[in-house]
Amino acid sequence: MSMLDKIKDLIKGHPDQARKGVEKGGDFVDKKTDNKYGGQVDSAQQKLNDQFGERRPPTGEQ
Repeated sequence: MSMLDKIKDLIKGHPDQARKGVEKGGDFVDKKTDNKYGGQVDSAQQKLNDQFGERRPPTGEQ
C-alpha cells in the first residue's frame, strides 16, 4: 500500500478535518515564506479542497 493510499484511508470520513489541515498547512507555508508563494499555495489548497468536495471550513476558526 502506497503512502497516498494510506493518507486517503485516514481522510475518508473526515473531510472537514482534512480541509482544516490543508488550510493550516497553507497558512504555515505562507508565514514561513513571507507570502512569497501565496498564489501557488492558494492554488494547491484549492485543488486539495476540491478533492474533498464543496464544503469549506468556517472562516476565522483555528
